[in-house]
Amino acid sequence: MLNALWNATVVGDVPLPHRLAMAPMTRARSAPNGVPTELNAEYYAQRASHALIITEGTQPSADGQGYLFTPGIYTREHIAGWRRVTDAVHAADGRIFIQLMHVGRICHPDNTPHGRQPVAPSAVRPGGVMFTSTGPQEMPEPRELTTDEVATTIDDFRRAAAAAITAGADGVEIHGANGYLVHQFLSTGTNQRTDQYGGSVENRIRFAVEVAKAVADEIGPGRTGIRLSPGNPFNMGDITEDDTEELYPALVQALAQLDLAYLHLAHGGNEELLHTLRKAWPATLILNRAGTDVETRTRDVEDGLADIVSVGTLSIANPDLPERVRTGAPLNTPNPDTFYSPGVVGYTDYPALSA
Repeated sequence: MLNALWNATVVGDVPLPHRLAMAPMTRARSAPNGVPTELNAEYYAQRASHALIITEGTQPSADGQGYLFTPGIYTREHIAGWRRVTDAVHAADGRIFIQLMHVGRICHPDNTPHGRQPVAPSAVRPGGVMFTSTGPQEMPEPRELTTDEVATTIDDFRRAAAAAITAGADGVEIHGANGYLVHQFLSTGTNQRTDQYGGSVENRIRFAVEVAKAVADEIGPGRTGIRLSPGNPFNMGDITEDDTEELYPALVQALAQLDLAYLHLAHGGNEELLHTLRKAWPATLILNRAGTDVETRTRDVEDGLADIVSVGTLSIANPDLPERVRTGAPLNTPNPDTFYSPGVVGYTDYPALSA
């Protein structure tokens, strides 16, 4: 059943030895200024046997930061920090894409270097709280980006992508999922604009497509991927999409014209939509079915529904996950209590089989 998982493949410009990738997951262990550390380098290098590492969400600008201790990729110091990470991964024969994540309205000013009000497609306040250095605080109403500022934000993604390549990354993934900025432009609940970025499906997908085009033009489409989560209400609170089955086929068809390296889907359970998007996407499709075991996920590779499968929490707990799956070895159990806590515990101390 699992034979196809171990076939080599090529994603855009990047050859991969097999088809089991590491999904992006926030770990909140960078330096306070967003610079990746030697500990981050060790963590990612431990997981270099994954076909592809997609890093934690990395802010492309000061406005893009939402959480404490998340990395950035917009200063010289960020580039130097990420160079430590990419060099360590490449020394271990791995491949790594840096995920560009602008959080938009999912933010509190206390967590940003400039302390400014969050920005978003529209001034729609998110529900819930954000953890800050002084404890949980309610997230404020964001400020609506002007049309000119939308263009500036797109340029932030472009410059961050260039910085990622300078830092030695093999490519970048645009985070268009999970209720963050790109997703906020897609949703009718969070996007109430009346300019060319709001209203119709064509207008609401415009930001995502223009970000992808800007990044692809800067670093090459073969080094550019994008992640989407159709129908996922995460970080939307009581605001959800109301036209998912119309929106995402239109978006995927538009993105397909850019010849990107891959589309990464966080599957929300709509199998019919998943098959529709698979047919609409001509290149590599990475599929993440959260909450299912690896064997279940690999059936999608056998069936041709996915070209690559990505795994999240199991990759946290099992730095050598490909070897364990290949040999049928037992898996370490992830500890959610240490997913975002500081230090090595729950980060670099999960044992490998060789230990």
